[in-house]
Amino acid sequence: MRGMLTRVDGTRIELAKVEFDDRVETLVLSVLRSGHITQGPMVKAFEAAVARAVGVRHAVAVSNGTASLIAALHVLGVGPGDEVITSPFTFIATMNAILSVGARPRFADIDPHTFTLLPASIEALVNSRTRVLMPVHLFGHPAEMVAICSIADRAGLAIVEDAAQALGAMHGGRPVGSFGLGSFSFYATKNVSTGEGGVLTTDDDALAFALRRFRNQGIGESGRPEVFGQNLRLTDLQAAVGLPQLDDLESIIARRSSNAHVLTEGLHGIDGLTLPQVRRGDRHVFHQYTVRIDPSARLCRDELQSALAAAGVGSGMYYRTLVSDHPFFRDRDEITVDDCPTARAMTSEVLSLPVHHHLSEPQVLDVIAVVRKALT
Repeated sequence: MRGMLTRVDGTRIELAKVEFDDRVETLVLSVLRSGHITQGPMVKAFEAAVARAVGVRHAVAVSNGTASLIAALHVLGVGPGDEVITSPFTFIATMNAILSVGARPRFADIDPHTFTLLPASIEALVNSRTRVLMPVHLFGHPAEMVAICSIADRAGLAIVEDAAQALGAMHGGRPVGSFGLGSFSFYATKNVSTGEGGVLTTDDDALAFALRRFRNQGIGESGRPEVFGQNLRLTDLQAAVGLPQLDDLESIIARRSSNAHVLTEGLHGIDGLTLPQVRRGDRHVFHQYTVRIDPSARLCRDELQSALAAAGVGSGMYYRTLVSDHPFFRDRDEITVDDCPTARAMTSEVLSLPVHHHLSEPQVLDVIAVVRKALT
């Protein structure tokens, strides 16, 4: 490795940045002054805005993205003895949600360019115990939903889209979260953030009713408990943080996409560095700009991250371990370690670079300069 890399201005470029404008402050203050801070009119407005963005009739807000996945599986009746096919290359919440309802996760392999599930790998796992396909729209790139829906239709399976990182992404001109039961996260570092929060999206009236009842302790329109439920409600305070950002969703995506384009142009042609690819006809919302550093590169992935850190540029390794390989899960009876060679290879190659919509153009160019200096 060459000597210490130092950015000229001495400031740090963060991988993610949480920043709100005056509209958020005004709206949050209005909720505080209203005296109604629990689930109420602001949550309804937030749900309506998400439903418009996804192009569905119903959006049901819940307390976080993991709760969203659990609620989806619960209302679909998934439980012990059932299998859910998903990705091993994802955040641990995906698998935790499956285990929470007593089901068994099965793991299909991924495309090395989009990091999303390979339809052929999914199809090879479908059996009589399979109940749900749970594709993950990872880093903001949509999974191959037309092919996945075809598999689900042939086998009579439900689809839960783990779209935690992908609000606004599209496959074939259709928004993610509209193909099956969509599950979104509004965690602090997401493209649109409420700190914590989740939303489920659907065109199915019965599913929407079941979700609203489940998130409210099973209490129905009668005002009495009707089924088993949990307290998964979102607050009006959180919804107030998110609403102005939803108004800006298209501009947020445009800025991230522009930053990604500049990164791709500036990093093209570096030996051993594979840049993000967008499947033709799809829209990537670049929650992360994730590159691959293969063995032919001048530095390995970990060395590149160290060089970036020394130069004041943040980066992230998502994900260094397949979810089934974490020590706590590795030897559990309910975990089947399916063969996923591409996903496993990605754990030692991928690195996410800053792409967020608060970056200035000079900062993006600075990221390019630091990466090029380290790898060439």
